[in-house]
Amino acid sequence: MFNDLKSAVRPALVLTLLFAALLGIAYPLALTGIGQTLFPAQANGSLIRDGDTVVGSDLIGQKFTGPTYFRGRPSAAGADGYDAAASGSSNLGPASRALTDRVNADITTLAETTPSSPVPPDLVTASASGLDPHISPEAAFSQVNRIAAARRLPAAQVRSLVAAAVEQPALGFLGEPQVNVLLLNRALDESVAQK
Repeated sequence: MFNDLKSAVRPALVLTLLFAALLGIAYPLALTGIGQTLFPAQANGSLIRDGDTVVGSDLIGQKFTGPTYFRGRPSAAGADGYDAAASGSSNLGPASRALTDRVNADITTLAETTPSSPVPPDLVTASASGLDPHISPEAAFSQVNRIAAARRLPAAQVRSLVAAAVEQPALGFLGEPQVNVLLLNRALDESVAQK
């Protein structure tokens, strides 16, 4: 009986150690090496830098509240929003009074800053992760007059920056056109700095 147990345990231990080494060490190292070799920027978080300083990632939204910047989607991630360590939605349903009050307050605020156009839905609704870095082109274009007035720029110049920042769907049909808010705000700052 002891010999039967010994003959059954030995292959089980050998296979456990083999698969632990293969799937726990070799496979992750191989994928990390492939990622670092073929896609180094993406493998390291798609970071955006100013020299040696990291200013963000083009995969994670940031809060822009100043009148001279384009605003992204609201965030429910963390106490103040846009907290990558607390990614997630508010879990408030469509019948929630708190959600209705927040959306109505956002609509009122945005309608005051852009009275000539309707408020796009993505400027008042949070994404599931709370960290979406993109808005629709309509949401970006709706903010052009506010930005132009705040920065004392011609609206046509700001509109052309938005048009240049529109990212088309992958392969022409996967997804919707979108605008990365951080990249658009950086392009806006750079265009003003060049004057």
